[in-house]
Amino acid sequence: MIESEKAMNLTKPLWLMAIIVSLMLFSNEVSAHEWHRHGEHHHHHGHDDSSSKEIQVKIKIPNTEPYYILTNAVQQRSAGSKPDIAAHFEHFKNVKVRWDASTLFVESNGLPDHNMMVGIRSWQQQVPLPQPFTGNNAWQVPLQPKLADRPISAKTNLYRGAIALAVNGVPIFNALNNRGEDAYLAGELDRWGGHCGRGDDYHYHMAPVHLQEVVGKGNPIAFALDGFPIYGLTEADGSSVGKLDELNGQFDKDGNYHYHATKTYPYINGGLRGVVLVRGDQVEPQPRDSPVRPPFEPLRGAVIKSFKTNGIQSTLTYQINTRTGTVSYVPNGANAFRFTYREPGGRTWSQTYNRRPRPDQGNRPALRRPRR
Repeated sequence: MIESEKAMNLTKPLWLMAIIVSLMLFSNEVSAHEWHRHGEHHHHHGHDDSSSKEIQVKIKIPNTEPYYILTNAVQQRSAGSKPDIAAHFEHFKNVKVRWDASTLFVESNGLPDHNMMVGIRSWQQQVPLPQPFTGNNAWQVPLQPKLADRPISAKTNLYRGAIALAVNGVPIFNALNNRGEDAYLAGELDRWGGHCGRGDDYHYHMAPVHLQEVVGKGNPIAFALDGFPIYGLTEADGSSVGKLDELNGQFDKDGNYHYHATKTYPYINGGLRGVVLVRGDQVEPQPRDSPVRPPFEPLRGAVIKSFKTNGIQSTLTYQINTRTGTVSYVPNGANAFRFTYREPGGRTWSQTYNRRPRPDQGNRPALRRPRR
């Protein structure tokens, strides 16, 4: 243990949401992103600055792509005055917040209101599915972050789980994959700096600077799981960011610590300056989830060309050389998805993946940070 701690216009019938909401029941808990494995850890920290600058231009694309219908309309159960931090998540209708004296709880299904997956050229055949980040399984952000005596560097730690949460309810993981390689330079990320793990969970590995178009200049685009905010590429007044520490952080004139996005590694917070509990190389508490499909193998040479959804059916299109393949899927009843795979060689096959309710659904106690 180490110590140092938005939607298609909602014009679809309400019955559609009722169908999809039941998909939030899962079995066999595992930590979010636990299934996103690329192999053993082999540390490599080489970076191409010109490539890094190019991706920053791409992921600044405004949110004009098809939206998802989110299904986590959970009633707020909050005590006391609304903390200032809550307002930053209220730009996104998909996100619900509640709080107590020490913690902000953020609920979402983990899907952004922008398109996803396009541009990935190193793909393990994952697709975006909704996640049950609600109730006792919500994300937790401390309201009174504290600086740690021993900060944790993401160069050598935190290869599992999220290290930050974007204000659109999408988790952010280490810029390095679990082999210790830069996920962007490895071709694993889409135009928005994200991809899916092997549990079909979408998340970012770079700062989602495109969210600045929604939240406005000078507002945080994310919060690290230690509670400190993450800002974009400039200061609030548009001026250049001053000297950052090794974790992409700095103190403002009032002595408040915060992180910044950068065009080069580490892109996001390069670790955690605040107090957190780390167990099994990830910050705890983390939301728990269960993958719908078994993990697939990497599909060599595949480049993702498009991802489209109409709120019911989703289709990912990829290309290998000049041949095209697709993965389409729809909800199938209350607790299943029906997938149809059309391979580049012409073979088509379908599979329904069922999942049972977790035995402890609704009864699992809230995961809480240890009191200090």
